[in-house]
Amino acid sequence: MSVHKKLNEARIALQGEKLNKSGHNKFAGYTYFELGDFLPTINKIFNNIGLCGVVSFGEELATLTITDVDDNSNVLITSPMKEANLKGCHAIQNLGAVETYTRRYLWVTALEIVEHDVLDATTGNEKTNVLSVTNGQAPKTPLAGALDGFDDNEIQYLREQSLEIIDAVSKAEFNLAHEIWSHLDNEEKTGLWSMLDSKTRSSFKKYQESLKQKEAA
Repeated sequence: MSVHKKLNEARIALQGEKLNKSGHNKFAGYTYFELGDFLPTINKIFNNIGLCGVVSFGEELATLTITDVDDNSNVLITSPMKEANLKGCHAIQNLGAVETYTRRYLWVTALEIVEHDVLDATTGNEKTNVLSVTNGQAPKTPLAGALDGFDDNEIQYLREQSLEIIDAVSKAEFNLAHEIWSHLDNEEKTGLWSMLDSKTRSSFKKYQESLKQKEAA
């Protein structure tokens, strides 16, 4: 049996499995598959069929090599390597983010894992989806345009930080939320603030005011 036939069998076997999406982008309003949602199942299927997948990273390309363990034939899935420039992160953290995302996309491509709702939820809605839009126009609020000065990577970074703050505040872990907040510059704080829901803003603002009162005492 060829490696291509085995890979196709693996795809069909994976389609028969019930996979749950644990990733949740609350900001953009969609769920997605994380590596842990499908990779353990893929490994079991590959082991049963006789396939092995190995991801490697070069300066320009990332490669998923799927090998038939019986005859050593293989098929390569590649993806260009892109840089991430997330504010507040060290170079190695940016590299780790790139490699994690790239691994996920390589496996999604190789096993033909389909996620229709991701594009439906985000296409054409990068910088204005934090605002309520009426008749095609963003309302004039103090936070309108808060993200205009940021590129896509920076917006993604602020999204991730905002979700961490929302989660921390919901658990009353205000020290953690404050630590995240304190590492942002003023422009980033304004952009991130526009991403928070009113309940989180209110609770976090009260906490910040209590800190100021303690410092002034």
